[in-house]
Amino acid sequence: MPLTTFAGNSQLKQRLAPRLSAGLAHAYILSGPAGSGRHTLAAILARAMVCSDGGTRPCGLCPGCKKAAAGIHPDIITVSREADHKEILVDQVRQMRSDAFIRPNEAARKVYIIEDADSLNENAQNAMLKLLEEGPAYAAFLLLVENPGSLLITVRSRCEELALGPVSVPEAEQWLAQNFPQQAPDLRRQAALDCQGVLGRAVDILNGGRKDSAELDRQARQLAEYWLAGDEQAMMTLCIPMEKWDRQQFFDLLERMRVFLCGQLPGHPDPRRVLRAVELTQELSRTKPYNMGLGHLTGWLCAQAGMP
Repeated sequence: MPLTTFAGNSQLKQRLAPRLSAGLAHAYILSGPAGSGRHTLAAILARAMVCSDGGTRPCGLCPGCKKAAAGIHPDIITVSREADHKEILVDQVRQMRSDAFIRPNEAARKVYIIEDADSLNENAQNAMLKLLEEGPAYAAFLLLVENPGSLLITVRSRCEELALGPVSVPEAEQWLAQNFPQQAPDLRRQAALDCQGVLGRAVDILNGGRKDSAELDRQARQLAEYWLAGDEQAMMTLCIPMEKWDRQQFFDLLERMRVFLCGQLPGHPDPRRVLRAVELTQELSRTKPYNMGLGHLTGWLCAQAGMP
């Protein structure tokens, strides 16, 4: 899985390409919204680190690459929240630290992919910082986050940040044509237009697992307009059905609302209020790892609209 299979992000790929073979750093933060390709990029980096080929990495042909592709490489370890916890706890990081000091089984490096790293609580982040500073040279850490600002600045300073940006419509169309050849071209085109540069959303659209994108855009725009007008009652009426929504759809709505609000900044008579609304959508989005009820989140959104 070379970088050429990773859609968009041309500047990021140019930056990473020479390092895949020359040697990658010991810690990266991969940031971007759900569906932006964080897991895909993490898989490419992890495979490059365990590849035994002396030339282009990942080669895709060596035993290390084949095991990584099959998800059975013993030196690629995924860390995520336990099923009954909302956060990654300090004990999990301590276990990872103990494991890190056991030398790799087969490869030259041992790679830890930390999913939802923005759910690391403060104690866990401090333990993570110690591991980043004092861990063995062969250990590598890939922290996957939606918002890197949720991490302590001390943790961020020990990592190289890789921010995944939106793909262009032509890039999205090309990727969808390769991966969804069975879908009609007009459907792929519409998914590429509606996904806002996030391929994971395009996949959901083509799989029929999402609310109509145009309707989601309409509701996001309406919410933003009600919020800027301070119409708390109208917002509550619109938000009540959202309590039963799929969580991902609600957070997609917040992102669309944020994008619309940012577009209102130039020339708006009250730019400070627009900025407050943008900051609120970002603050609400940061609650995603904590499984807060949608009724609580929509109530928070509505209550803030009524404040001067």
